[in-house]
Amino acid sequence: MIKGPSELALMAESGRLLALVFQHLDRMNLIGMSTLEVNDRVDDFIVGQLGARPASKGQYGYPFALNASRNHVVCHGMPSGTERIQDGDIVNFDITLEKGGFIADSSKTYLVGAVSDAARKLVETTYEAMWRGIRAVRPGATLGDVGHAIQRHARRNGCSVVREYCGHGIGREMHEEPQVLHHGKPRTGLRLRQGMVFTIEPMLNQGEATVRTEADGWTVVTADGLLSAQFEHTVAVTRDGFQVLTLRPGEVPPPAHG
Repeated sequence: MIKGPSELALMAESGRLLALVFQHLDRMNLIGMSTLEVNDRVDDFIVGQLGARPASKGQYGYPFALNASRNHVVCHGMPSGTERIQDGDIVNFDITLEKGGFIADSSKTYLVGAVSDAARKLVETTYEAMWRGIRAVRPGATLGDVGHAIQRHARRNGCSVVREYCGHGIGREMHEEPQVLHHGKPRTGLRLRQGMVFTIEPMLNQGEATVRTEADGWTVVTADGLLSAQFEHTVAVTRDGFQVLTLRPGEVPPPAHG
């Protein structure tokens, strides 16, 4: 779905506001907080400070403003008043925001306190893999190019790519076409055109790529119990490349190579 200049401007504003939500999260001392407390603070900030709407709330019957996925939780972790974030955890917060009729979607995995070297390596590799995918975006490239860039970086660093969940087009609806796989073959799949907007949101596991869904029907975990990490940005295809609509204040992308 191609967005025109006025639509892209509205999406950029939603993305800018969502970036401020993560800046707000960055300032929190997460150790000892419940994931529900984080959810409530984010909900209050989006509505009270930004005058926007948490787009996840009520979507598909989901009751919260964010997903909170700790350690072996791959995605869709539901906030809980009894689940407390501990020193040494990794935790992903996945947040959507709607303003002016358009939605932005982003997530970040936080290193909480003194994490293990292995956990830090997983999180860094996942962030780098997302950016490898983003840098493959340009008119004339394909979605296979994007997925291949992510998959290759993950494999080189000993991580597996979750295949059951993918990025997606986004705009007036949270989930639009196309699906953006985080694996693929170069020069295959949909050819990118200026004005497309979609998320790139790889989920990488320490161990096997296999996942399972818990009894609540939402929470997805690694089948082997090892750690999982995720990062996500909303990206627009521009005339000569890409624009990251959810780029956070002070965010410094990793080097293109290395």
